[in-house]
Amino acid sequence: MPGAQVITPSAHTPDAPDSSEAVAVDPALVKRAVKAAALGNAMEWFDFGVYSYIAVTLGKVFFPSGNPTAQLLSTFGAFAAAFLVRPLGGLVFGPLGDRVGRQKVLAVTMIMMAAGTFAIGLIPSYASIGVAAPLLLLLARLVQGFSTGGEYAGASTFIAEYAPDKKRGFLGSWLEFGTLAGYIAGAGLVTVMTALLSSDDLLSWGWRIPFLIAGPMGAIGLYLRLRLEETPAFTAEAEKATSHHQKVPLREMITGQWRTLLLCVGLVLVFNVTDYMLLSYMPSYLTSELKYDETHGLLVVLGVMALMMVVQPFAGALSDRIGRRPVIAAGCAGFLLLSVPALLLIRQGSLFAIALGMGALGLLLVCFTSAMPAALPALFPTRVRYGSLSVGFNVSVSLFGGTTPLVVTALIGATGNVMMPAYYMMAAAVIGGVAVWFMTESAGRPLPGSPPQH
Repeated sequence: MPGAQVITPSAHTPDAPDSSEAVAVDPALVKRAVKAAALGNAMEWFDFGVYSYIAVTLGKVFFPSGNPTAQLLSTFGAFAAAFLVRPLGGLVFGPLGDRVGRQKVLAVTMIMMAAGTFAIGLIPSYASIGVAAPLLLLLARLVQGFSTGGEYAGASTFIAEYAPDKKRGFLGSWLEFGTLAGYIAGAGLVTVMTALLSSDDLLSWGWRIPFLIAGPMGAIGLYLRLRLEETPAFTAEAEKATSHHQKVPLREMITGQWRTLLLCVGLVLVFNVTDYMLLSYMPSYLTSELKYDETHGLLVVLGVMALMMVVQPFAGALSDRIGRRPVIAAGCAGFLLLSVPALLLIRQGSLFAIALGMGALGLLLVCFTSAMPAALPALFPTRVRYGSLSVGFNVSVSLFGGTTPLVVTALIGATGNVMMPAYYMMAAAVIGGVAVWFMTESAGRPLPGSPPQH
């Protein structure tokens, strides 16, 4: 964007890119790093898809109040609790990742995510152990949320620090490819089980299967992550810190980066508001506001996600060629201009119109899912990258992303305006656009504090 003012990391001067000889990265090692990082994200969203699609059954198993609405609210309350502890997980795992290494922390978050999800599949029902059942469910969700607080920032940092400068967008896009694949796998598995099993079988034992699958998935992910070496950027930074006896206080990760953290919060806000609106809230909107068949609504969302998966790597490669800022700016402009027309199209009610409107929003969302995994880590210098990104990302997700379905539902209830989802996305797009205006371009350039990589 010509004439745009840019903000560079406040620690950029002491952590300026090293002018020493460029680092050559082993392509096989890069591929392993991308697979290991993406699998963790896939597992997080596998659980998200399973929990969302099987919520009614979980309500009957853990909250048998006799009131279906109370059951569902209780189930989603336990689900929402995970968002409350995400910033806390980010505050713990982020600084730890900058101190002991990205690889070690990502191995721990993988273990905790797998254990939390697997544990849900083992919890006895309310009928068996009474109130201890929902309490154990809440505990498992808190473990999941805490570990997730260190997962996305760590995974995106890991890929960014391994990737060659000219391919960081393409390689980073596979992180969100894993997100989409995990959600589709989780939701698809529940859909198949619902079709094959009777209601009684699903209620008595079938619901446990998707959660128990997390055990083997976690073991595979842990194996992949333990085989990885530490990133070149962190290794060089650790050697420098040891020789100078440097330690990074938490204060430097937050107050020392406050301008860049504001940028991060703004970028993550537009990314996650539109993400949760499209992939989490719209199925409920189709059912509650348009009285659309629930199964068909969910299938439309899964189809949109499959479309996004196809486009994702190409959009990531595009961000390497033309820059992160133009791609993200295009997404912001698209949501600002097309949210109302797309929602009006969706409200026509026919399958074709709904698919067209949802597909348009999904393609706009790809502007964020493809470019953000490379753009966000590049905001911060190496010595505070994991910690600062964890704080900024998780605060924004918890305050704005995860609350999107609840806030929009409340706004529709208060105003009676069924176009509120479009207006909410437009507001997020404005904030995202301001953040893009002030951010610096990072495509094709070394990460702050790191030498060039090819």
